[in-house]
Parts: sequence; structure tokens; C-alpha cells
Amino acid sequence: MTSLGEDSPIGLAGRITTATRGADGPGEVELRIRGGTETFIARSAEPLDKGQPVIVVQTLGPRTVIVLPWADPVENLLEL
Repeated sequence: MTSLGEDSPIGLAGRITTATRGADGPGEVELRIRGGTETFIARSAEPLDKGQPVIVVQTLGPRTVIVLPWADPVENLLEL
């Protein structure tokens, strides 16, 4: 299920709160959405550590998302 509605998490950046294990199992990601912060089940192709910044690229239902590692370009500019 892929939805781009107002409440869709697709395109949102967040942080892994429980490490993902790639194909071996999901973790959790915290996202700012709908005026607050919510936790979603996070699936990823490769394992991602707790604290890893990610971006949501797809949904697999109302509470499960697929994430990719994310490097915020603005944060990188601030480190120069």
C-alpha cells in the first residue's frame, strides 16, 4: 500500500529507535507526523543501527514503513 496523502509518512525523515536487522527482521523508527511524534515498524534491506537517520520510501500498511539510510544535506553543510 503506497499512499501520498496528507497523513502519509512517505518522504519523512526520522531516526531508528530499535535497530533493524535487514532481511532478518524489522526494527522501529520515530517520525514527526500529524502534529506529533509516532513510532512505526521499520523494514530495511540492510541492518540499520539505533540512532541512524532514515527516510521513508514506502508503506506496507498503516504502521509499517520501508526506510533507507539518510544523510541530511543541511546538517552536512553545518559541519563544514
